[in-house]
Amino acid sequence: MLKMDTAALEAFLHQSFLQVKDEFTVERADMDGLTVRLNVADRHLRPGGTVSGPSMFALADVGVYLAILSRIGPVALAVTTNCSIDFLRKPAASTDLICDVRLLKLGRRLAVGDCLIRSDGSDAIVARATLTYSIPPA
Repeated sequence: MLKMDTAALEAFLHQSFLQVKDEFTVERADMDGLTVRLNVADRHLRPGGTVSGPSMFALADVGVYLAILSRIGPVALAVTTNCSIDFLRKPAASTDLICDVRLLKLGRRLAVGDCLIRSDGSDAIVARATLTYSIPPA
């Protein structure tokens, strides 16, 4: 059962993380996972006209974090403990990135999520990431 829907996740992001509140849009949250959009702007681009690796990492990180919160509720102190990301192809420069997240494990203390990132309008995966989160004790 979901504890936070897309509206609640967006509200939490806007209240707790003002520095990135306009960067991301939660498009879907259900028991199968979550979809989040990186609203690409000039600040996300690197030389060569592509979205930067750190921007794609941020998208994956926020995506898994929100997927976890959708299931456990607003726990601001859940933190990333590990990330592995593979950059597979160059994303389109001026196109938003879409991140589909699937939780592989959701335990009491640890959660593991898998992300597939693609350019909006394309099925080609530009990056794949796996992240582990530590969930603080209740």
